[in-house]
Amino acid sequence: MDYFDYRDGELWVEAVRIKDLANRFGTPLYVYSKKTLVRHFQAFDTALKGLKHLTCFSVKANGNVNLLRLMGGLGAGVDIVSGGELFRALKAGIDPKKIVFSGVGKQAHEIREALKTDILMFNVESAQELERIGRIAAEMNTTARVSIRINPDVDPKTHPYISTGLKKNKFGLDVLEATGAYLLAKATPSVEPVGIDCHIGSQLTQLGPFVEALKKLLAFADRLQSSGVDIRYLDLGGGLGITYSEETPPLPADLGRSIAETLAERKDLTVILEPGRAIAGNAGILVTQVLYTKKTSAKNFVIVDAAMNDLVRPSLYGAFHRIGEVTPRERKPILVDVVGPICESSDFLAQDRLLPALEPGEVLAVFSTGAYGFSMSSQYNSRPRAAEVIVDGDQATLARRRETYNDLIALES
Repeated sequence: MDYFDYRDGELWVEAVRIKDLANRFGTPLYVYSKKTLVRHFQAFDTALKGLKHLTCFSVKANGNVNLLRLMGGLGAGVDIVSGGELFRALKAGIDPKKIVFSGVGKQAHEIREALKTDILMFNVESAQELERIGRIAAEMNTTARVSIRINPDVDPKTHPYISTGLKKNKFGLDVLEATGAYLLAKATPSVEPVGIDCHIGSQLTQLGPFVEALKKLLAFADRLQSSGVDIRYLDLGGGLGITYSEETPPLPADLGRSIAETLAERKDLTVILEPGRAIAGNAGILVTQVLYTKKTSAKNFVIVDAAMNDLVRPSLYGAFHRIGEVTPRERKPILVDVVGPICESSDFLAQDRLLPALEPGEVLAVFSTGAYGFSMSSQYNSRPRAAEVIVDGDQATLARRRETYNDLIALES
């Protein structure tokens, strides 16, 4: 459930009209609902009630410091994949002992920064990375807590670009390689192996692959325990899907039940989940204004002021995002492409979409953009990035100002 709804012929977020936000802050504009963010986080956190657990919001989904501060205030940890995300998390006041560092390409300076702040653990993706972490930790006279990311070769049945748990993917180690990595970690004085990590992919709409991966992890954990490796954390990643169109993904409560049933005999383990999309995705929309309409012999185009630099998912993944009028009017629908101003044919927010016959100046909402929306945006074509607003009841707070032309060249000498 989210707190975007139509009332009296207008789109609202909580107690604020979207039209008023567009007038006040301009477009393109990202709008987030605090109530939705809180509700979705609590849905995950309560789903694991009865288990030792930590819910780590995935920063890559939405790294706005104000949003991270909200998550931290609710008791969340975070999953990071870069030194920059570590910086954001610390600025937001996240407890370092609730920070998990994932990602296949950790640089030496990023490892040092994470060790200096004493994060909970590194999710290690390769033997060479493990060796580097151990070497740097020894140089710093400290101990690095690690888990090894297991690639269980489970098909998550999602888009190939966001599938991460198959043999052909770049992530993690298979069980044979991981066994050697754990023995190496155990033998390295500056490294403490404390957990097992697995993340099979994103936008999962079935629990079967998740449970299959979990059972493989538990069997492997038992073998490690018999070899003297004390596993305390079971990091199951994130990836639970959301409804963009007609998907019916499992609820966090369904996921929690499946985990609890599978872990019935393993109450000693602390479960870590890393949801991002499932918390933030439907907590945000992208507001955009129609600039022009254009009819050719082959297509009807609606040209808006948001573009692929603002929301790249449709161009990158062919992703579907529902688009609706902020102030609907009764008009016959026509088949259109909704496109932006960027000089690329791949610059579209929707293709062959039935929408009412729109006119310049009308305002549209692109739904389900709270995750991987602004966080994947860019300044391509020298377009300043959009502003971000967080709504709490009847109050709207500017969470990130709109970039200016001077911001475009601020780092260029």
